[in-house]
Amino acid sequence: MNHNINPIMKMDYPDPDVIRVGNTYYMASTTMHFFPGGAFLRSYDLINWEMVSYVYERLDGTKGQCLEENYNIYGQGMWAPCLRYHNGIFYVCFVANDTHKTYLFTAKQAEGPWEKREIEGFYHDCSLLFDEDDKVYIVYGNTEIHLTQLKADLSGPLPGGLDRIIISDRGNSVLGYEGAHIYKINEKYYVFLIHSRRDRWMRTQACFMADSLDGEFIGKDVLENTRGYCNQGVAQGGIVDTPWGNWYAILFQDHGAVGRIPVLIPVRFEDDFPVFGEAGHIPEEFEKRSTRPDYIYQPLYESDDFNDSDNLEKPVLKKAWQFNHTPINSLWEIRNRQFVIRTGKLCHNVEQAQNTLTQRLLFPRCRVEVTLDIRDIREGDYAGLCALQGLYGMIAITRKEGKNYLVMGEKAEENGDGIYQEYQIMPWKEQRIRLFMEADFSQMKDEVQFGYMEQGKSILAGPVHKLFFKLDHFCGCRAGLFAFSTKQTGGKAAFSEFTYKD
Repeated sequence: MNHNINPIMKMDYPDPDVIRVGNTYYMASTTMHFFPGGAFLRSYDLINWEMVSYVYERLDGTKGQCLEENYNIYGQGMWAPCLRYHNGIFYVCFVANDTHKTYLFTAKQAEGPWEKREIEGFYHDCSLLFDEDDKVYIVYGNTEIHLTQLKADLSGPLPGGLDRIIISDRGNSVLGYEGAHIYKINEKYYVFLIHSRRDRWMRTQACFMADSLDGEFIGKDVLENTRGYCNQGVAQGGIVDTPWGNWYAILFQDHGAVGRIPVLIPVRFEDDFPVFGEAGHIPEEFEKRSTRPDYIYQPLYESDDFNDSDNLEKPVLKKAWQFNHTPINSLWEIRNRQFVIRTGKLCHNVEQAQNTLTQRLLFPRCRVEVTLDIRDIREGDYAGLCALQGLYGMIAITRKEGKNYLVMGEKAEENGDGIYQEYQIMPWKEQRIRLFMEADFSQMKDEVQFGYMEQGKSILAGPVHKLFFKLDHFCGCRAGLFAFSTKQTGGKAAFSEFTYKD
């Protein structure tokens, strides 16, 4: 018997859906505007997880997805995936809120390759059900939850098939039912949903049950609990059984600027209805059983020396990395143990910089460091390390009038939208600089401090920057390596010796 403490992943993996195939558990999670997208993870105990693959490298290559001109897809992109396994095939289904399409990716193996298709229509927060009669359905919606029968090939709704509203939360002005997850268990149909209390904001988990898909769905709230953390409710996600017959839910909890973090909850059934946790509470410690007790997991966050010696023709980034938006592959490379960005457009802030390379930040605290080589930047360029969010902060080297300067910049919360402020720290004459960023997310403190290293000592630069989780980006803060041009393109910034410390 082993005991572990929630939250299980301590990083931003929102909207989790989870399944078991044999002795292996799999999870899919929202990745919004980050590419490659569609995080697909694996576990043997529901506590420890590792990245297996991403469902897609690119989606449609639109101007917004590629950060071309002034377009972007912040707060949009890939939302709330459904993960299923049926007749030897993995299915991941989701909508993208920038293209207003519903995508279906399939693979015979968890590692891929994944095949892309589309389902005719737009199905918000959708969930697939492969019924025992070889019929397939999709459940989706906000406030009003729809059940629609699909064609056998999942290409679109079946003409004349079942199509009905099964659950309604009209009048809830805070957050109506959404985030549907449908299951058939012991000949009964269950739909799990997230919503908010009507009298105040509080994420709450609900469940509805019916004896048949054309019957009445009857339900109630099954979990309203904060784990004692900053009045943040726990809800939205999937349930899964173990080989030993136990049931668990993986739902997320808001943790402020670091994002929405998965929580594992024991589930049992009483009189055919699910009971979450123990006496309405989420236990912090409980028994863990692993199908592979000696398995060693790959970390979800990693230091990186950008070693390209094994694959000079096609260097591969570690799975912990994602680009902010679709990368422009002709403008980045790994060379001589450096990640190199060459600028290809003019812009004036971190948010529009192409090829920014990111990793999720870790709750409750973490520190990242990176060495920056700026010998090839050009007039008006900025290159450095950022805390990527709508109200971002950064430390960078910029070139002005032929001279390099170390600056700290932040988009501070003023008038709701944020106003960019820049603090010139000092002229910088060296060709390299080691930058760092320390983040503190404990009790939603949500602060980050930037600085640089000098003779082995950490020198703070600029004020403490306050981070906020907002709907403009709608995801947790990331550490980002960036470079952009304000006057002329073609400059280069080279990053090396990236270290990640918890």
